[in-house]
Amino acid sequence: MSNPEGQTMTGAAAAPIAADIDTGILDRMIEIRRHLHRNPELSNQEANTQRYLRRMLAGEGIADVRDVAGYGLAVDIVGTGAPSNRKLAIRVDIDALPIEEESGVEFASINPGVMHACGHDAHASMGFAAAAHLHRSRADFGGTVRLIFQPAEEDEPSGGRRVVEEGLLDDVDAAICIHVDPYTPSGKVAVASGPYTLACDTFDIVVTGSAAHAAKPYEGVDAIAVACSIVGELQKIVSREIDPYDPLVISVTTIQGGSAYNVIAGRVTLKGTIRSGSDATREHAWRRVRAVSEGIAASHGASAQVDLHKGEPGVVNDVEMTELIVASAKACIGADNVLSTPGWTIADDFGYYSEKRPSVYFRLGIRNEEVGSVFPLHHARFRVDEAALKIGAATLASAATMFLSMRGEEFA
Repeated sequence: MSNPEGQTMTGAAAAPIAADIDTGILDRMIEIRRHLHRNPELSNQEANTQRYLRRMLAGEGIADVRDVAGYGLAVDIVGTGAPSNRKLAIRVDIDALPIEEESGVEFASINPGVMHACGHDAHASMGFAAAAHLHRSRADFGGTVRLIFQPAEEDEPSGGRRVVEEGLLDDVDAAICIHVDPYTPSGKVAVASGPYTLACDTFDIVVTGSAAHAAKPYEGVDAIAVACSIVGELQKIVSREIDPYDPLVISVTTIQGGSAYNVIAGRVTLKGTIRSGSDATREHAWRRVRAVSEGIAASHGASAQVDLHKGEPGVVNDVEMTELIVASAKACIGADNVLSTPGWTIADDFGYYSEKRPSVYFRLGIRNEEVGSVFPLHHARFRVDEAALKIGAATLASAATMFLSMRGEEFA
């Protein structure tokens, strides 16, 4: 490792070269993606996914694959070319979501209520293709690429946090992550430096009122009415307390209460998420969610217990690592297909990586109306335009070899 606590680059830049990935590897990449899509597993339950990916990597002659972060995998591809002590991590996530699939693809999920609706099957397969290509071409570069097939991006306990806690980034210089993007035209790469995803926290609110006969609501305290007031007032934190140029999203995603037609509910639970772009706004949202919930409940003669759970930090793209992706993507697909696109409001536990090391999170466009790839992430009809995946894999591999050959300076 050259200097993980200092600057990412320290010498002359190498010319980017597009990775020419073998057709056989690309065919296997699609095979792997479809297998994973057909057999999705939820966060912290990816045992079969882990086993399958290990077998696919072994089929390429890649040995010394180790278990990490529960059901994840890590493998180091060590170059045998020019000596280098540089080391780069490439992270791809592997978990699925609790969604009943309605995509209509031939290889749809066979696991009821579980679906790869965020593209992690595509990420894992591109990670495989990059690993296979780098393994075959390891005589052409020096240094090490650490592929991390990370579990549990979607739920706690976070796989990204565990990766950091287990020391997998302690000896690397930088990290790269890719995510499919259904809003960007297929085959284009989108990236920019600076904040690129939002921090993600969650909350649970329990509203306690007093049950009563539905015909005599005045004899109790209607917890449903109180909860509805809380939901409405929480939205004003965003619309009336925060600068519109300072990202904040507060969403109540679950409300449960009551059990009969003729009984006023005495207890209601709410769940939701807070997405924020700065530490100050994050702390403000925490304070106000608690104060608003407790205050509204008290004003109705009820009480509210608020539990806040701190999640992953936002991803911040390093300037020089962003330039690396831009240069690598240009070499693969041309400058016209590389977009400088602002970040988005989703969260990703790659934020733990970017806190630890200079990092870059870039997006691969998959929007293609002809193949039905038009639905947003986490949608039951979400589809991936598989034709774009070779571009993502090539950009990962090209960026890796370019990074390892760098001794510094800006990318042109």
